Amino acid sequence: MTRTPPGAPAPAPAPLLVPPRRAHLALAVLAAGAFCFVTTETLPSGLLTLIARGLDRSVSATGQLVTAYAAAVVVFSLPLTRLTTRVPRRGLLTVTLAVFSAATLLAAWAPTFEVLLAARVLSGLAHALFWSVAAAAATGLFPPEVRGRMVARLSVGSALGPVLGVPAGTWVAQQTQWRVAFLVLGVLSVLLTLAVLALLPSYPPEQGGAARALEPSRPRYVLLLGTTGLAVAGGMAVLTYLAPFVIDHVGVAKGSLSLVLAVSGAAGVVGTTVAGRFLDRRPWPTLVVVLAGLGLAHLGLGLLGGSVAVAVACVGLAGACFGGLATTLMHRGLQHAPGNTDLAMAGVSTAFNVGIGSGAFLGGRVVATWGVQGVPLLGASLVLAALVLVVAEPRLVRGREADRARGRPGSDGLRTRVPGGLSG
Repeated sequence: MTRTPPGAPAPAPAPLLVPPRRAHLALAVLAAGAFCFVTTETLPSGLLTLIARGLDRSVSATGQLVTAYAAAVVVFSLPLTRLTTRVPRRGLLTVTLAVFSAATLLAAWAPTFEVLLAARVLSGLAHALFWSVAAAAATGLFPPEVRGRMVARLSVGSALGPVLGVPAGTWVAQQTQWRVAFLVLGVLSVLLTLAVLALLPSYPPEQGGAARALEPSRPRYVLLLGTTGLAVAGGMAVLTYLAPFVIDHVGVAKGSLSLVLAVSGAAGVVGTTVAGRFLDRRPWPTLVVVLAGLGLAHLGLGLLGGSVAVAVACVGLAGACFGGLATTLMHRGLQHAPGNTDLAMAGVSTAFNVGIGSGAFLGGRVVATWGVQGVPLLGASLVLAALVLVVAEPRLVRGREADRARGRPGSDGLRTRVPGGLSG
């Protein structure tokens, strides 16, 4: 892969691959796919008791269904993306959704816990590949000047998963049985597979409109990976323990917990949409604002969260900023990928999932040591560390690129190795 020197003009954008109407339909289908993936990923959290009872397992053992899925995403995102860099996007996404459909239907049928666990791992493999290629495949159908908005529209699908998909799936499972929820998702995924096959154009990956970043930069991309890991860890530490925090520390009644969680989820959809309106014109300031807002919300929860009104306001602000954060990180990966954007997005996805796991782990350690009231301060610390990286980015990048322009040895951007050899 070629490397664009600092200051060199970006390559001319590729011509649009499909008419605008078809492009918007394809984007809607991929957003619906994102909804299915995120719903399937998180649905077992709401069904642990039902699944455990149905398969004669403990609730703690059943929790491995969530862990196995996340582990598959972390481990296989980069290897699978590297193996499929030359596969046409329509065929790749069609096969990915077909595998996901089969895995979800297998989960609905699974006669034993072991079969269900295998189905979850298979779903995680499809998830890993989908999120590595979907953003570039979707945004590449549109002109560069509107891709921030298109990333946001794709992200709305994933934001609706926890807000709409998980509650709906949980309700269906409670009215029938847990298998029916997976069956519905499996059938929907089959329909989306056929829609992707019909709507996405078939083209070599290197000819896609978003196959290469418009502003490739290894230093900015490496900093993005660090920012992603820190910020997501902070956000997920708080989200993981939000329920016990608002019940045990704030004093919200258990019956009102769903309303508080709904505030967080709905705010996430709004934050995703609003961030998308600014990404194309002000990408770096947008990232600064959402990180500052998320850190402020966590500080408010930690210092003033004893008040129900303040806590709910902070939960809403955190939800909006975390939704906007996911969209902004995805757009930034497409903007500054030092090589192939699919590989770059696989790196961002890996960093995101590492942040999810580490945030939950660190949050658990804080709860065990200081109690649940300490978790928002942990989240604020991690998010503010990410904010420091972002604010320092212009100075760090200018210094590194100036050194490189002078030919100083060992100054080839940030010498941290980029996962997967993105610059080739």
